Amino acid sequence: MEIEETRVVPVRLRAGQRSRPIAVTGLIERPRLSRVLDRAGEDVSIPLEGLVLSRALAEILDVRPGDTLQIEVLEGRRPTSDVNVALLVDDRMGLQAYMHLDAVRRLLRESETVSGVAVTIDPAMLDRFYAEVKVMPAVAGVALRAATLRSFRETMAEHMGLQIFINVIFAGIIAFGVVYNAARVSLSERSRELASLRVLGFTRGEISLILLGELAVLTMMALPLGAAIGYFLGDVITAGLSNEIYRMSFVVSPDTLAWSWLTVIVAAGVSGIVVRRRLDQLDLVAVLKTQE
Repeated sequence: MEIEETRVVPVRLRAGQRSRPIAVTGLIERPRLSRVLDRAGEDVSIPLEGLVLSRALAEILDVRPGDTLQIEVLEGRRPTSDVNVALLVDDRMGLQAYMHLDAVRRLLRESETVSGVAVTIDPAMLDRFYAEVKVMPAVAGVALRAATLRSFRETMAEHMGLQIFINVIFAGIIAFGVVYNAARVSLSERSRELASLRVLGFTRGEISLILLGELAVLTMMALPLGAAIGYFLGDVITAGLSNEIYRMSFVVSPDTLAWSWLTVIVAAGVSGIVVRRRLDQLDLVAVLKTQE
């Protein structure tokens, strides 16, 4: 139903003493099936003349829009040409270079050669499409977008799910340890006072509210501060993980924040239950024997 041709050619880009072998992809001006997207998800149009480079590739070559690059084609007759950098795109994956399809063909001095074709197919005609493609010697392979995405998401879910589970377990253990340690220290310092309150007629629930209520208030006050510190650290770690293969964007959804807070609250609640059992074991007799 729709067809978009692409032409991919291996080249070496040179900017002074810097060079990098790369594949230049020839696309139409406004591709719909093989879109070029920036990190914000916005479509990038391909200019009629000049190169469109990934920002990461431009940094490696130390070029900016308006600079001139030498292109040395690494196939066929290996022509060489000087081309201006027309645009930089802050994309997510790899080191990419794009040109208008007609400009690539002029560079290679060829007419209608293509490396690939992006198509949309009527689902009712898939079987016929496969049958036709199998007998075409010029077609090296077919990649299905849905199958590729499904495989990618399953692989990411398998690895990321395990990693997230392990991180949550460690975060819960750390949160439990911090809250439990603070509660034990506070209990050790106030055990005589709390036992005295029990002797004076306070119930177990009331003295528990005094100790655990303070810890609950401190925990709730610490959550926004911890979220801010975690956001900063996450941004720094994400920036450090970016490389030539992929550039990760730091995104925090409300669900992520809610799950992190819930983990801390549950861990604090468990530690509070453990400390509450120790409050039931206060030595009231020892308090009655004191002369104060």
